[in-house]
Amino acid sequence: MIAMKQQARHYKTQLAVIGTGLAGFAASIFALDRGITTSQVGNTGAVAYTTGYLDLLGSDTGNLINDPWKGLDALRRDEPDHPYARITNDEVRAAFERFTSGLSDMGIGYTEPGDRNLMALLPSGVAKPTLSVPRTMVAGIDAYKAGSRALIINFVGVQGFSAKELLANFKSSWPQITTTTLAFPDMESGAPVYAEVMARALEVPATREKLAESIKHVLGDAECVGLPAVLGIHNPDAVHKEMQKLIGVPLFEIPTLPPSVPGIRLREMFEQVLPTQGLTLVPQQKAQRIELDATGVKIHLEDSFGDVMIEAHAAILATGRFLSGGLGTDQDTVRETLMDIVVSQPANRADWHRQDYFDPRGHPINRSGLQIDECFRPLNADGTPVSERVFAAGTVLAHHDWVRQRCGAGVAIASAYKAVEAASKVPK
Repeated sequence: MIAMKQQARHYKTQLAVIGTGLAGFAASIFALDRGITTSQVGNTGAVAYTTGYLDLLGSDTGNLINDPWKGLDALRRDEPDHPYARITNDEVRAAFERFTSGLSDMGIGYTEPGDRNLMALLPSGVAKPTLSVPRTMVAGIDAYKAGSRALIINFVGVQGFSAKELLANFKSSWPQITTTTLAFPDMESGAPVYAEVMARALEVPATREKLAESIKHVLGDAECVGLPAVLGIHNPDAVHKEMQKLIGVPLFEIPTLPPSVPGIRLREMFEQVLPTQGLTLVPQQKAQRIELDATGVKIHLEDSFGDVMIEAHAAILATGRFLSGGLGTDQDTVRETLMDIVVSQPANRADWHRQDYFDPRGHPINRSGLQIDECFRPLNADGTPVSERVFAAGTVLAHHDWVRQRCGAGVAIASAYKAVEAASKVPK
């Protein structure tokens, strides 16, 4: 058999985005908005591991924040190296408003970011402060706030969700919550059932009708119904609307443990819709090497069809931290994996973690990352930019603990907005 010759592909765009997490896709959205020809490359990314909630700033050393905008003002004063310190509130609002409206336009409805955090439900039976949520989850936030009679549905064999755990932890703050367990249509054997499989099944009208009929039989006097997030992968708002109509009371989703359907929805929507809007996407592949010169950036990688080179005027590193592979470690050092850029990190390996795992200050290693200037360009050890054409966005940035501060999506979205703005000014 004669092997087919693989041909190298060469793409030329104004901007190359490296990374397919939330920051990477936000950067592509903002760049396309500006009419910038854009290419994007990255492996799986961490979007599928999100709840779908878009946090701006939810916590200050363990204290929950109701007004994130005042929280940002205080954060800039207390942490002048935090990424938010280089972004004004007006710019953060503009970034969130454009991003959430873009999600809604592409097919997943999101609430408009307001002046206060919403208290969004988690599968563990607690509520977390977040700025914007999928519209399929709004009724749950309203029900929790009002203390409504809510019925939470569990499913036989479901993985990553426990209505009993949710009930046990919510009972004191939400006394009118009750639960019941149903068999999901055509999955009644008791074998493990996964939320993604259930979500794809509910894209079939007959499955929706069967499930709605089962719920109506156990509804009782409940004023609303909560489900694990399984209301379809594609067009979830339509699935939600139809199911709610069939049941006859407000219906809401609760995220499961990751990987969760709300995150999978976002990832698949980005990968399917953005290329129709002009994005050159090379998905499921990791950039292997970058060349810099006075006129541009060259990114080299390969996939099953052969070598790929992306040539651009500027590039944005949105490669994430440890989970996504933007940062790696050896025995003593945290390093940036693609360009070997200097990483801000604790001076010694012994200082990576604190003695108490739950120390409210967090662990110093969780603030490791790239130091940047006002234009979001990564810096060398001497404080000079690595390149006038390379920018950075998202969790790869230093001086924030997105888990404890509940600011991961906000840092991703706002820093992508600023990085694209700066990259748009690079000479062609």
